[in-house]
Amino acid sequence: MKKADIARLGKEDVIKAIGKEWMLVTAGTPDKFNTMTASWGGVGYLWNKAVAFVFIRPERYTHEFVENNERLTLAFLGNENREILNFCGTKSGRDCNKAKETGLSPVATETGNVTFSQARLTLEGRKLYRGKFNAEDFLDKTLFERWYNDQPGGTLHTVYVVEIENIYVND
Repeated sequence: MKKADIARLGKEDVIKAIGKEWMLVTAGTPDKFNTMTASWGGVGYLWNKAVAFVFIRPERYTHEFVENNERLTLAFLGNENREILNFCGTKSGRDCNKAKETGLSPVATETGNVTFSQARLTLEGRKLYRGKFNAEDFLDKTLFERWYNDQPGGTLHTVYVVEIENIYVND
């Protein structure tokens, strides 16, 4: 794993990577972290900074790690690791050690965050903003009906905007 220039993102099809390849959202320390699979998010430019944004439901175990840490990583493992991504998206870190169960090899970044040796690309970022979705703010009500209406108590996602501070690649 080596550090790369942020210009590397210009060579990535980020929409495809997030939506089709998926990513692992990880927060915590090398001694205590959690990861989850996500297929919603994006990368862009906001407040004169390169940013990524991700969405996490409050009931997800990873949510408390993201809440309690200043930084997080977004790791792209490639389609060849689909089984790992499926496992990390359907099992809770409250009930199992995802890294041990899947063979993921945690690696500490220079700033003490966690990514994985299997990651072809990792974005490391510092949280800038947190917001909660509200049912009344949906302008297209069909989206709320499709994605949230079946949720008792209305557990809507928290959105996090993170400044991309570092990029790591495995070439």
